[in-house]
Amino acid sequence: MDSERGMHPALYKAATQGNVASLMKLVKPDDPSVLSSTTPQLNAALHLAALHGHAKFARQILDINEELLVAQNDDGDTPLHLAAKAGKLEAAKLLVGRSLAWSMDRKTPLIMTNKEGNNALHEAVRFRRVAVALALVDADPSCGHDLNERRESALDVAARQGLVKIAQRIVDYPWVEQKQESLPPVSGTALHQAVLGTHLMYLHVTSQQQSFNKYHCTAEIVEILLERRPELVERIDSNGNNALHYAAQKNNRRVVEMVLNKRTELAYKPNKERQSPLHVAAHYGSTEAIKALLRECPDVAEMVDSSGRNALHVSVASGKADALRCLLRGVRPAELLNRVDRNGNTPLHLAAKMSRVKAALLLLGDHRVDICFRDRDGQTARSYVEMNVETKLRTGDQLDAYEMHLLKQLKQQESKRCRKQQLPPISGRRRALNTKDFDSVVDAYFLAATLIATVTFAATFTMPGGYDQNRGIPLHGRSAAFKIFVLSNTVAMCSSVVVIFLLIWARQEPVRLRLHNLMWTQTLTIIACLAMLVSLMTAVYVTVAPIAPWLADAVIAIGACSPALFFFISWLGR
Repeated sequence: MDSERGMHPALYKAATQGNVASLMKLVKPDDPSVLSSTTPQLNAALHLAALHGHAKFARQILDINEELLVAQNDDGDTPLHLAAKAGKLEAAKLLVGRSLAWSMDRKTPLIMTNKEGNNALHEAVRFRRVAVALALVDADPSCGHDLNERRESALDVAARQGLVKIAQRIVDYPWVEQKQESLPPVSGTALHQAVLGTHLMYLHVTSQQQSFNKYHCTAEIVEILLERRPELVERIDSNGNNALHYAAQKNNRRVVEMVLNKRTELAYKPNKERQSPLHVAAHYGSTEAIKALLRECPDVAEMVDSSGRNALHVSVASGKADALRCLLRGVRPAELLNRVDRNGNTPLHLAAKMSRVKAALLLLGDHRVDICFRDRDGQTARSYVEMNVETKLRTGDQLDAYEMHLLKQLKQQESKRCRKQQLPPISGRRRALNTKDFDSVVDAYFLAATLIATVTFAATFTMPGGYDQNRGIPLHGRSAAFKIFVLSNTVAMCSSVVVIFLLIWARQEPVRLRLHNLMWTQTLTIIACLAMLVSLMTAVYVTVAPIAPWLADAVIAIGACSPALFFFISWLGR
């Protein structure tokens, strides 16, 4: 049958169902060519039988046409590849046995690769088919170290997947030492992959809602590799990272300790960016790895990367406050906290420039940090935070309350700790008032003036103490306190009315008159508020003093202290 027309429907059905009797009816003794027909994906009947795990059907096909053992479909997969992917153990064992009996002068299916460069063992491990993978390793241990197009071996994949039994079986064979890689693989060695697989393996088990110690399998594979293949600990990936760099990234303290016990000097081996494992841990916020590294190698904190930054700089730049806190606890020399990078930035300067407020506050809380230090441009951390605030004011960006708090703390610390040093001046400049800002200020004053006018107008017709119903005059009209109430209430209302009209006209005036009106608006609003406060105190005094003098005196005292409280709070904020 012409293969371009597809596989015979009866053969396809027999292969997927494993019906040997139907197969024998289709295959003629003198013409077995029907077995060579394929599906549009170039899958032969043997491919389908292997995929569905029909070992008896596959054996019958091989007895008729053994050449189909090495047939490849459109993806380059042999029947053994498909059995490995699907985890069909009986079919895989049959194909492995036939492969071992294959003539030595021909390429065996055990080492044949598909378009991705994967052999059957790669596929079994990739799909976590443990039983099939173990059978393939026993059949040909060398397959465990063959590299695919991504330069990954089956051992690398098994290590990343956390498949302990497979990794153990592969490294148990002594010939492993004969295979050497000429170039460092992009994704590292099997040891790198074992560490890297920590996070991937954890996601896999949690997706099945199983309880699992995410570090256990990784640590076990690392232990196996360190014992059986100790040379891997010295190997690096294409970026110069050793296994300790990977462990630092994944925050796996147990693996960090295991690698350090095997090769302590790895803590001092930088990658191509001159980053030590501590730099990597700081960048990713790996606090457990930082603790382990500083405990075993405390002086590794002195190492700097290609930018001249130590781990403190890196934790600030990456915004990892927990890592910075951990470093501050573990790093002893004060010089490291004030070291400058190639651009002249201390960690505090870097935090100020990048608006890392939390990191800056942590550094500010450590007495070893020199907040008086001036960089190459003569600026302190305070002056950089001040510049950031001024930039936001100028561009109309929203100010961060935490950043304002940081600026306040820096000013206070400078005034206490830097009295004998020359520092850049504190900026007193204010931003120019743009149209958007002006409208916001006008709205605020307009609302305040309207409320004051409404309250004082209502107070005019609800005089304190009430009216004489016969004569229509206030009962306390002769009291001095009442007269003060009337005057202050009138001042408050008239001032607020004037403010309202000034603001109405201010929107239509040129810039110079706008600012003039706004200045008078501010003054008159203050007068109106103070007058309303006086009217409150006198109104309470008129009505309460006759029956509770102490209460009236208390109200007057509280009211009189209100302006003083305002000025005190304003002074604290400077």
